[in-house]
Amino acid sequence: MSDVSVLCGLRYRHASGAGGFELYVPSLSIRRGDRLAVLGPSGSGKSTLLDSLALLLRPTSLDAWQIETPDGPEDIGLLYARHAGGRIRSIRSAVLGYVLQTGGLLPFLSVRDNIGLPRRLLGILPDGSVERVAAYLRIDAHLDKMPAQLSVGERQRVAIARAVAHGPALVLADEPTAALDRENAENVMRLLVGLGDELETALVVASHDEPLLSRFGFSAIRHRVEGSPGQAARAVFEN
Repeated sequence: MSDVSVLCGLRYRHASGAGGFELYVPSLSIRRGDRLAVLGPSGSGKSTLLDSLALLLRPTSLDAWQIETPDGPEDIGLLYARHAGGRIRSIRSAVLGYVLQTGGLLPFLSVRDNIGLPRRLLGILPDGSVERVAAYLRIDAHLDKMPAQLSVGERQRVAIARAVAHGPALVLADEPTAALDRENAENVMRLLVGLGDELETALVVASHDEPLLSRFGFSAIRHRVEGSPGQAARAVFEN
């Protein structure tokens, strides 16, 4: 399996002193087909890590970061240094899929159009992928409905379909089962993992539910908290 994202020395700092927070990633390698779990309590920095990996947060500092794209490897640190926001957005669109904790569906678009939106933004012509992914996730009967007409579990499956329909190399999911009961959480995770295997997509999932992710073969991105009284807390993540 090839590398998707390899980074080292990433720091994201929010304020300083006793009320401050710093995310620090000494090293993190993600390969196609990986299943990685970001574990920890609320406020431990899980969402900040995912937003950083999704290229939504510019690091305070960075030693090195390379992401494999359809055009070859890209030096993310160099792009940030050059303020190449357009290229960063293009990489995010082409390489990444993101399942938000709240689903993040656009209420004015149908299920079909929500799922197909990333493909349309990338200029990918319709080829049946939206319908195939929807059928796999058992939401094909809802393609012409609006998000408000769906249950919570159905909306979450639509969010997963939208994240994978354009064939990204890496899918990030922030607490994708937090709002679901046990049965639906198992079903959603089973479908997400099945899609990841079928597409050879790397999965990085943040969750409180370590037993659930362990049952599906996820390896932990290790987390620890450092800091002294009066100093900013530092959340350290690495694999």
